[in-house]
Amino acid sequence: MRTLIFDEPDASCEIDGDRGVQNAARPEDDMASIDVLIKNGTVVDGDGAPPRVADVAIADGMIVEVGPNISGVAGRTMDAEGLLVTPGFIDVHTHYDGQALWDDRLDPSFGHGVTTVVMGNCGVGFAPVKPGGQGDLIDIMEGVEDIPGVVLDESIPWGAWESYPEFLDFLGSRKYGLDVASNITHGSLRAYVMGHEDLFQKVANDDQIEQLAQLVLEGMRAGAVGLSTNRAIGHRALSGEPVPGTFAAENELSAMVKAMGSTNAGLLQLIPGGGMGAPAGVGADWTGFQDEVPLMGRLSRLSGRPVTFTMFQLPDDPEGWRQNMAMTLAENANGAQICPQISARQLGMLTSLSSYHPLMRRETYLKIRHLPLAERVREMRKPEVKAAILSDRDILDENPGSTENFLCILLRDNLSRLFPLGEHVFYEPDLGDTIGGIAQRTGESEASIFYDRMLDLDGRAILMQFDANYKYGNFDVVHEMISHPATVNALTDAGAHVRYICDASTPTHTLSYFCRDRTRGAKLPLEVAVAKQSSKAADLYGMSDRGRLVAGKRADINVIDFERLKLDLPEMHYDLPSGAGRFLQKAQGYRATMVKGVVTRENDEDTGQRPGRLVRGAGAVN
Repeated sequence: MRTLIFDEPDASCEIDGDRGVQNAARPEDDMASIDVLIKNGTVVDGDGAPPRVADVAIADGMIVEVGPNISGVAGRTMDAEGLLVTPGFIDVHTHYDGQALWDDRLDPSFGHGVTTVVMGNCGVGFAPVKPGGQGDLIDIMEGVEDIPGVVLDESIPWGAWESYPEFLDFLGSRKYGLDVASNITHGSLRAYVMGHEDLFQKVANDDQIEQLAQLVLEGMRAGAVGLSTNRAIGHRALSGEPVPGTFAAENELSAMVKAMGSTNAGLLQLIPGGGMGAPAGVGADWTGFQDEVPLMGRLSRLSGRPVTFTMFQLPDDPEGWRQNMAMTLAENANGAQICPQISARQLGMLTSLSSYHPLMRRETYLKIRHLPLAERVREMRKPEVKAAILSDRDILDENPGSTENFLCILLRDNLSRLFPLGEHVFYEPDLGDTIGGIAQRTGESEASIFYDRMLDLDGRAILMQFDANYKYGNFDVVHEMISHPATVNALTDAGAHVRYICDASTPTHTLSYFCRDRTRGAKLPLEVAVAKQSSKAADLYGMSDRGRLVAGKRADINVIDFERLKLDLPEMHYDLPSGAGRFLQKAQGYRATMVKGVVTRENDEDTGQRPGRLVRGAGAVN
């Protein structure tokens, strides 16, 4: 393996203790000196231009020149011949709201070329919060995003803020391996204004609506990059109640987006009613895209700001996304600014003995689930134990909104659509390789096949339910969505659903699979894939200082060994506070990742540098 070489810094190079930026001391008569010079890389600039060989010069954390044969006094020189040089990736749909309060790495995004994340999505967050009022917010976040409540309760410094501006100030006092930005969230606003008793009610009164609008304005002036809300009935608190704001009337939403729009900044991030289909145990949504897209159009025109929403191919309506896209384009032609957020692969759930699985509430399994993995596997390999578990009834958790209850039913009802991932992860298998396909070929029951496959690799095997974006058994629809000029790559949910989703690796997968390895359909041009997870995301959120490799932009940069770029199999790590587990998925091939000119990762390893800071939105008032 070729090692990325940094020349030794000049003796005059010093470390800025606050930012960790390496600055070559510049002679007064030589303003052309450079802190870092990346030589001979294949530049994919994020603006859609074809790859080209060029140098990239960096000074004071900014790109000062991109072109061939750049000369100048460089503090450090990086040999990038044969390597891709791209902007750092921007993930606009994450849920690091809790993790950002105790962690400075922000895995799993940190290892996948991501240099900026936006949290506070889906209407759920942790500010504002009245003293002692965190219980409702924890209940909502645990139910909707599957972040363990004990972790949130014990690890978040409750009392360090009450208002949203105070929350941003707390984030602003911290240092990270990447930049963070935050939406203000409808659910937490409702909790603050309406209190526990009225939190989940459908209709807010005029006084409450006025308070909500004022808090949105306060949040935008403090530096929120947008406002988020959630209208999908399938997103529920641990108590079983839909997320606060799910049934909010249009006048409530209008007042909030109008307040946001008065700052000439921000956007509305929205999970639409009907966007999740009809999940098992939940049923049909209370509204649908035929009403939601026109609503988004009205809210965008009223506020003068963009609206971005979740869109994917639903298995029970596989062509519906095309109609949704057509309605979106019609609204945009009528003066709206609506941007669908799409996933660059299928949405699915990981299942294993270390996480959620469809047998986890079986009476016999509950008696052995406490055993160490190796001992549990030995027990489960006994024929009589297998027979008992497969014939057992489920003993459901007493919490109405329990993720275990929901996923137990959902995974059980979709056994036929589970794929064994094997030792080498592959996300575009043939439908014949599902548990259902294997059952058809062998005549063995789906439940028995699943049981045995779950015990593979000494109980460390992972299966994945391929749900949204995979109705036809390939990525052709995903390719079409990514290629559409109206969409942005998003929906990784990084930081959430930590025990059954690990989609923070999607930026790596998009490059390595769609641009290089795909054989079951068309590939993506590198320039399209890079733009969709850099400049497109930056433009959507008004982050005009990043997302492109051009002079004057921040030096948020990836240097990638494209031929070696790959994903490892997801693994369960018990490294959250209180020892809770989460899936992480390592990448190989990132030779360097830089945040504002500082190398945060080199050869897929953390350098320990923490130049990342809070990004305040354009509506912030100093």
